[in-house]
Amino acid sequence: MLEKSTHGKQASSRQETVGVAVASSEPPIDVVATSPSSDYRVIRRNNKQTVFDRTKIEVAMTKAFLAVESGVASSSTRIHEEVMTLTDQVYNNLTRRAMPGAVFHIEEIQDQVELALMRSGHHKVARAYVIYREERARERRELEKTEKPREETLAITGDDGQRLAFDEARFVATIEEACEGLAEVSVEQIAKEARRNVFDGIAERDLNAVLVMAARTLIETEHNYTFVAARLLMDHIRREALSLVAGERVHVSGERMAEIYPQYFPEFIRFACERELLDKRLTDEYDLEKISAALLAERDLNLTYLSLQTLYDRYFIHSDDTRIELPQAFFMRVAMGLALHENPAEREDRAIEFYRRLSSFDFMSSTPTLFNSATLRPQLSSCYLTTVADDLDGIFESIKENALLSKYSGGLGNDWTQVRSMGAYIKGTNGKSQGVVPFLKVANDTAVAVNQGGKRKGAVCAYLETWHRDVEEFLELRKNTGDDRRRTHDMNTANWVPDLFMERLHEDAEWTLFSPHEVPDLHDLHGKAFKERYLAYEELAEAGELKTAKRVKAQVLWRKMLGMLYETGHPWITFKDACNIRSPQRHVGVVHSSNLCTEITLNTSKEEIAVCNLGSINLHAHIDENGLRMDKLEKTITTAIRMLDNVIEYNYYTVDKARNSNLRHRPIGLGVMGFQDALYALRLPYAGEEAVEFADRSMEAVSYFAIKASCELAKERGRYPSFEGSLWSQGILPIDSLKLLAEERGGADFDLSSTLDWDGLREDVKKHGMRNSNVLAIAPTATISNICGVAQSIEPMYQNLFVKSNLSGEFTVANPHLAKDLKKLGMWDDVMINDLKYYDGRISQISRIPPELRELYATAFEIDPKWLVKAGARRQKWIDQSQSLNLYMGEPSGAKMDELYKLAWSAGLKTTYYLRTLGATHTEKSTSEAGQLNAVDATVCPTTPGEAPDPDCEACQ
Repeated sequence: MLEKSTHGKQASSRQETVGVAVASSEPPIDVVATSPSSDYRVIRRNNKQTVFDRTKIEVAMTKAFLAVESGVASSSTRIHEEVMTLTDQVYNNLTRRAMPGAVFHIEEIQDQVELALMRSGHHKVARAYVIYREERARERRELEKTEKPREETLAITGDDGQRLAFDEARFVATIEEACEGLAEVSVEQIAKEARRNVFDGIAERDLNAVLVMAARTLIETEHNYTFVAARLLMDHIRREALSLVAGERVHVSGERMAEIYPQYFPEFIRFACERELLDKRLTDEYDLEKISAALLAERDLNLTYLSLQTLYDRYFIHSDDTRIELPQAFFMRVAMGLALHENPAEREDRAIEFYRRLSSFDFMSSTPTLFNSATLRPQLSSCYLTTVADDLDGIFESIKENALLSKYSGGLGNDWTQVRSMGAYIKGTNGKSQGVVPFLKVANDTAVAVNQGGKRKGAVCAYLETWHRDVEEFLELRKNTGDDRRRTHDMNTANWVPDLFMERLHEDAEWTLFSPHEVPDLHDLHGKAFKERYLAYEELAEAGELKTAKRVKAQVLWRKMLGMLYETGHPWITFKDACNIRSPQRHVGVVHSSNLCTEITLNTSKEEIAVCNLGSINLHAHIDENGLRMDKLEKTITTAIRMLDNVIEYNYYTVDKARNSNLRHRPIGLGVMGFQDALYALRLPYAGEEAVEFADRSMEAVSYFAIKASCELAKERGRYPSFEGSLWSQGILPIDSLKLLAEERGGADFDLSSTLDWDGLREDVKKHGMRNSNVLAIAPTATISNICGVAQSIEPMYQNLFVKSNLSGEFTVANPHLAKDLKKLGMWDDVMINDLKYYDGRISQISRIPPELRELYATAFEIDPKWLVKAGARRQKWIDQSQSLNLYMGEPSGAKMDELYKLAWSAGLKTTYYLRTLGATHTEKSTSEAGQLNAVDATVCPTTPGEAPDPDCEACQ
């Protein structure tokens, strides 16, 4: 059993000194101290706590004004009004991000008073106020010299209301343990900052929060403080988890976790299974002693503060709102679920193998897998793609399916192209249709009503082909003006664009819109076959035989598509023909849409709902001084493909169409993250040919090893059922399918270079088959990248210094790679941090930084977006599905957007994702030295104002 502390269960036997927080069901980073009599509190210099009284600010400011203006014929009314205005500013600055119950130190309030006086131009008054503060401080120092030193006694309020003596030594010892082994962190600095917020009567459970907040405020100055904050947070999490499982209050230091984990883990599993939080097969089918012995406690030390806080807030198993899961238990629990269907003789070994990949951050499964693995409802899949039929039964069956799939954390992509347009004839009622938009409104509201397991918002994306008669209304779905009954404010939307439309743009020709009930086969056609039938339907429309057809200028419609994309962020632009022509499964169906995040391209029909299971390789973890470690990469990918394939049998399916489709085709989506971190390690600027080449070669390696691993699994477990007739069966791999697209487009010029033994792999695939119909897709990785501590997906760095927020407040995070380089030059200091804040995390305008560093650390809006497209195109040739490719444009214009999206199509990209732009107020601080398309620097995306992009795309992680 776990060691019990001397606190015990009886209040009378409790230890009478307290230094850090004890077990509690409260979140570890709650704000300290609340009071029913006031929203906010103040810590005085004697550490006593009082009610926040804004009138004292008014009095202090008034005295300062009168001291300066004594003898001056000034208006008391003017002074009073000025003081009231400034007091409002001080109050707002203090409380705008504070939760009710927040505590402010008296020095913090006085600093804000000084700042308000200076900003308002009252420099003489501010000077008088500063002099007054200094005189009072001097008087206190003199008084301390003459007075007999008083022994400060602070009382701590325990969970049971008992007052306990504050243990200063234990308080400092906790900080020392958190800082052990970390360079350039200061125990004294953390202790000083934390001590300011320890007041008489502070709640026992809030002491840990004080320590964590003190450490995290220093993260902007030194990256290692993120590990200090994480270790301090771990102190709370250990108490919470171990105490609940053990049944009593337990205090365990971090250095003892190597011996505690093997004791705790079996108890945790049994405890969770008894309460029906986890699958009982974990206790029945595993040797828990062997599993427990494999836990690596030291890997807790690799967690950053953001990583650990994310796991705590969203992922750890909890009972009665108390987390009972520790980090290594979490990774092992996920691994055990994924290994349940392995051969019993090697089940523990497989679980340990999976655990080591996850806990090392070499590979990370998607969020639904992390949420639900080993639970009673293991819905582990990330994405579901559906096709909506053109009748009420089909429409509302699809909406019901959306609800069922969303319930257990699935992101949704719906193909609505079959639904007839507004004004189309309805034979059954002899009336006219209202079109697709009213049903999209219902789907939107369903996603809001049925969130993802109560853990995050429901998320869905609607796709419509560009020839649909309702496409013009579809473009306006996300507008904030117009009839709200025809708006979908919560639904993502995407255009499904055929090549013929892009050709009409080039020719400046007209484009015809149809209702799908009059042209039913266009939905299932692509390439030359689509063009042939489309032209035939245009002739019928010219002859007046198609009642709902409408002609528009292709350029006019394109401009509206780009205009809405800029104004609302939607609809995204995706390319139908590239997705279908290169699909390995085109022999058994059609790709009618992508998913919520535009990286999945799987067949759908009224009988099949496509399913994809995702996970991502951490590229940065596979880089050393010699470049990409191919041996380690192959080992990681081989394990990752096995884990993803295991999801298919193990997965909990709420809809039979999804189960049948997934078992028939067995698609998975292995992606990458940390691409930007890998470039930093290789010293390659994102905007350059070398980075494009690395994107090519690294994705080639991932593709090669993933295909090889799936082929090896086919030898062991058998081919996927629909393998015969696929491109795989013909020896046509993703790199070869790019040639098919080039032929379809009349000889388009794509890069086809390669470096690995693809001929040998082709022969193996033809001979032995594939376990999975699709193996590769690059998802956004919004949250799992935070867990691993790397940049999202294939994204460039958004800002070199940015603010992260959670329920307890905000803290600033600096790019650790940049900080390390600037430290070597002696340039990482408060002035540099201040400059980065002023320039919104960009360094292009900080001239004292060497040019090579400014180029290496250029942020997303400083990079010409053509480089993103070029790198994306080189990756795309190796990927059998697609990639979530955000595009960044500092100061967009119609011409720039037109050029960029036409380039994306001509380069062979299958899909694009968000267009990131920014408000005009953020273009004033600097002018760009970047590429032509990014004429002005940027920091803010309209879809996620003020912070790094983190859209609902995480639903498909």
